[in-house]
Amino acid sequence: MKFSLAAILLFISVFSCKSKDPEFSNAFQKNPNALAVSDYSNIFSTSENLVLATKLVDYEALTTRQIAIVTVDSISPYSSIQDYASDLGKYWGVGQKNLDNGLVIVFSKPLSKIAIASGYGTEKILTDEICKRIIDSVMIPKFKEKSYYEGINNGIDSLIQRWNKDI
Repeated sequence: MKFSLAAILLFISVFSCKSKDPEFSNAFQKNPNALAVSDYSNIFSTSENLVLATKLVDYEALTTRQIAIVTVDSISPYSSIQDYASDLGKYWGVGQKNLDNGLVIVFSKPLSKIAIASGYGTEKILTDEICKRIIDSVMIPKFKEKSYYEGINNGIDSLIQRWNKDI
């Protein structure tokens, strides 16, 4: 009797617990059209958005590597933009699943924060250190001049140039 009661309680406690994974659907907007540039903060002009999107789509067609640029005003309920970017990339499925070759750039102008999150296949080439160096030396100097498009565009060029060394 003691054993069966303990087994039942164990069964109930294991199967009634909620998953510890974040509830992505509450934290992120959907990207049903798989847009390469999701400018939710309206930072880019229409022509800038088009140039960035064309560059990213062309790069994917050439290499199968996917890059997504996302601008947001808030990363709530997250406190870390890096965690936000990583989870967003997983939620949207950026990169080919079998290669895990995606890269997500999340920029928040109101928070003055930027993060680059890479899939496991990507981070073998574009390490956290390389991404941080590109953020610090290429992107942030342009952001300080309020040239957000140039900062993102130049950062993308630097990331692609470094990524292509593997091809």
